[in-house]
Amino acid sequence: MKRNILLALLSGVLLAISWPTYGFAMLIFIAFVPLLFAEQHIRKNYKHTKRKLFFVSYLSFLVWNVITTWWIWHSTQGGAVFAILANTLLMTTVFMLYHIVAKRMVRKVAYIFLVAIWLSFEKFHLSWDISWTWLNLGNVFSEYPAWVQWYEYTGTFGGTLWVWLVNIILFLYVNVFFETKNRKILAKGVGISVLCFAVPVIFSYFTYINYKEDENPIDVIVLQPNVDPYYEKYQISNPEIANLLVKLSEDKIDHNVNFIVTPETVFGDNIGLNQLQQSWEISILRQMVAQYPKLNIVGGVAMIDFIQDESLLTPQSNYLEKHNVWYNDYNSAFLLNKNADIPLYHKSKLVVGVENFPYQSVLKPIFGETLIDLGGTVALKTTQPHRSVFYGEQTKGKAAPIICYESIYGEFVTDYVKNGANFLAILTNDAWWQNTQGHKQLLSYARLRAIETRRSIARSANTGISAFINQRGDVLSSLPYDTQGSLRGTINLNEKITFYTKTGDYLARISYFLSLFVFLYAIARKREVIFRN
Repeated sequence: MKRNILLALLSGVLLAISWPTYGFAMLIFIAFVPLLFAEQHIRKNYKHTKRKLFFVSYLSFLVWNVITTWWIWHSTQGGAVFAILANTLLMTTVFMLYHIVAKRMVRKVAYIFLVAIWLSFEKFHLSWDISWTWLNLGNVFSEYPAWVQWYEYTGTFGGTLWVWLVNIILFLYVNVFFETKNRKILAKGVGISVLCFAVPVIFSYFTYINYKEDENPIDVIVLQPNVDPYYEKYQISNPEIANLLVKLSEDKIDHNVNFIVTPETVFGDNIGLNQLQQSWEISILRQMVAQYPKLNIVGGVAMIDFIQDESLLTPQSNYLEKHNVWYNDYNSAFLLNKNADIPLYHKSKLVVGVENFPYQSVLKPIFGETLIDLGGTVALKTTQPHRSVFYGEQTKGKAAPIICYESIYGEFVTDYVKNGANFLAILTNDAWWQNTQGHKQLLSYARLRAIETRRSIARSANTGISAFINQRGDVLSSLPYDTQGSLRGTINLNEKITFYTKTGDYLARISYFLSLFVFLYAIARKREVIFRN
């Protein structure tokens, strides 16, 4: 059993040190091999296997989760413990399902099931209310965009499939080598694994080198106010912030600028849902727009709407007991230009336990009103069912207002593009986790959205890292973390629709059906054997 524990620890460490932005992604292609050996050893050498495998796999995934997402601790200690332990449990459950099937089915079918159930798990984790997709395997290549240009066809699920394919092939041949001591078998296995790695990379590099953006430029300024969200942000009035935004724009702006993008909830003091146009902070920004009539400002704002008619309440409504009043709370983006109307978009992929309380009927009796602070603004947020697109004035630019956490959801982001967006504007506030891998990884994952949709990105982060990203996923320019300033860049618009944008997470949907079919067949086969005996 000691050997199995060491193998599990090795897998956990390899998974962790392959992760962006500090690791080397190539290690991911061998990271699961030790754990697969541990599972096989337990399955073949012990009569009662489930408890032993649960312990070993949980240990492996716990090491991976702790090393890669420990930084949540800076935001909340309890939230970090919950996120890490719960995500580890989910991964372990998936591996346990594979173990059950492997005991009942031939090896080839078992490995097909392993790949399918892992893809299904990642898709499920993207979709349910307790969504935490930070460690989806396809994200591991975010610092190597030249390797995964084919994400425009598969999304990150293609990366997950790639990782498991190489790991399983390598494991199979190494396993045969240990049994036969035949070096030719080992060499063949290594050769096939290298080929499976190299072919997608070569194709990707060819695409990367030959990809040419259509010349359709716009000039954009991204702002980085660098206001501490714990001690300053909610102490500074919205008009003061508006004046700061104008000041940060002064040395970059001219009549050629088409868009300015601000961070998420840059106006952190709640504004009434129907009072934005009359607010003093908007009046300050309108003065800048009057001076530069082509200018479009994509900004972040916290909004509130008090509910007088209780028939309008939703599961996302909040109750303020002290004042006996119901209200809806919004984390929103707005578009301000010379037009009188101010279009809004309300953030709709919410941070678990901060902006939504999942499965309230079950969890609220247990946890009460406690919210787990994983970063963001702490209140139940009201969402909207569709993705809005901000159409710029006197420009062909059509911005996708993507707010913070939303930027890690591939298929979700494609909905903006389907609705007409020709560039992505990401508004975020990443200071909750301090200067750790948290904000670096969130920026890095955005590079994958650029590839999947072939849309340029203008990213404004409160404390950094603000950046421009081209359609190949390259970071063109950026502002360092914990730096106040602004950044001006020229990015190209794109109207073309990628295969992934059209089809979404089709690999995961296929995996749903495949894994369900194999699992049910495995259970039925076991029952058939029992009946015959």
